[in-house]
Amino acid sequence: MPLRPLREYAAVIVDLDGTMVDTLGDFDVALNAMLSDLSLPAVGRAFIERTVGKGSEHLIRSTLAHVGSEASVFGAAWARYQHHYLRINGDHSAVYAGVREGLQAFKTQGLKLACLTNKPTAFALPLLEKKGLRGHFTQVFGGDAFERKKPDPLPLLKTCEALGTEPSRTLVLGDSSNDARAARAAGCPVVLVSYGYNHGEPVQAVDADGVIDRLDQLA
Repeated sequence: MPLRPLREYAAVIVDLDGTMVDTLGDFDVALNAMLSDLSLPAVGRAFIERTVGKGSEHLIRSTLAHVGSEASVFGAAWARYQHHYLRINGDHSAVYAGVREGLQAFKTQGLKLACLTNKPTAFALPLLEKKGLRGHFTQVFGGDAFERKKPDPLPLLKTCEALGTEPSRTLVLGDSSNDARAARAAGCPVVLVSYGYNHGEPVQAVDADGVIDRLDQLA
């Protein structure tokens, strides 16, 4: 669907990792601390960058497979990952340029704002607070908030319900094919950022209504 002027939308649903905050450093520290606890080899940032975005469970299972570990280690790995991630959450991450300005512009135009991420809620809320972004959002939903995660459309449809807006008037902002596929299936328009984490693939090749370099470009 063609992208309408921002004033014609009722709400914006914004992804977190790779869209608002560059969290690659946090993933790097937490994952490799987890692997060290389990006496497993470390992974590099290139692997992490193309693997994040589908939830922490997927990230950990993919990491264990990548280093040649047995899948049965997942329980212990998940516990150690949670421990380390909560300890350093936000310490090695940074808000992307244009995000604060973009969110403020959306609010100024009267748009409702929600953050919808595949990141666990227990990780997402402290990160938003630490980076001073929590106050922009009336709703925040993590990857454990609903029965399924993006790219399934259910989280977007449920978030639209919580906002009280129609999907066709709710703009989705994300950084990957996960966001775009979920938006298309839910009937939401979708714009992707040119940075972020798109599983190692060029974001320009994803079916979306537009690609921007900064969130405040939309304002």
